[in-house]
Amino acid sequence: MKLDILVFGAHADDAEIGMAGTIAKHTAAGFKVGLCDLTAAEMSSNGTVERRRMEAQQAADLLGASVRTNLGLPDRGLYMTEEHLAAVTLEIRRFAPDIVFAPYWEDRHPDHIACSKLVEEAVFNAKLRKYMPDKPAVPAPQLYFYFINDLGRTDLIVDVTGQYSLKEQALSCYRSQFEKSPGEDVVSTPLNEGYIERVRSRDMLLGQRRLIPYAEGFASKVPHTVDLFTNPINQVR
Repeated sequence: MKLDILVFGAHADDAEIGMAGTIAKHTAAGFKVGLCDLTAAEMSSNGTVERRRMEAQQAADLLGASVRTNLGLPDRGLYMTEEHLAAVTLEIRRFAPDIVFAPYWEDRHPDHIACSKLVEEAVFNAKLRKYMPDKPAVPAPQLYFYFINDLGRTDLIVDVTGQYSLKEQALSCYRSQFEKSPGEDVVSTPLNEGYIERVRSRDMLLGQRRLIPYAEGFASKVPHTVDLFTNPINQVR
C-alpha cells in the first residue's frame, strides 16, 4: 500500500496529541494516512501493552487512518543504532509516502527527541539505493515536525476547527493515559492531570495567531517554495 502521509510517533498517542485534527482533515479529503508507533510504550506508568494497542487502534479507526503499525522498538531505549535506523527506513520504503511527520526535535521526553532524529535520518537513507540494496529505494518525502509536549518554532499551521471534536474523541480513546478511573491501579502523571485541557489551550493559542478557533502547528527544516503570493494584504489581519 502506498500512503500519501506517514506519521511516526515514539508511542501510541503522540501523533494524536500533536496532529489528530490534521490527520482527520486529510483522511476526510481522501488522503491515505498511516500511523507508525516505534514502541509498544511498555514503560508507561499506567496501562498495559495490550490495552495501549487496543486504544491506539480505536483512535486510528476514529481518525480514518488506512493503517497503524508498531515497530516494537524498546520504550525508553530508542537510540541512533543501525538496527533502529534500518527499521524506520524500511517502514518508509514499505509505504513510500509523499509526506512524513515526526515529533519536533525538542521535547521534555527523550523518546520523542530520539524518534525525531531517527525519522529524519531514515527519510534521508530511504532514498539511497546502496543502503540496504535488497530493498528498493524510494524518493525522499517531505518531512514536517509536530509538537507534543513543548512548542517550538511554528512554520505553518493547519485550521482544525472542524475536526477538533474528533481530535478530542481520539485522545479520549487513551483512557489508560489521560484518566484516573476509580478502583484501577493508576498513578499520577502529567498526562492524567489535565493534560488534554492543556493541549486544547495550546491549539487555541496557535489558532489565535491567525484568528482561527483551533489550529495545529508544524515545523520544517527546509524552506517552502511558492510561485506567487496572492492577496498578501488580506492574509495578514
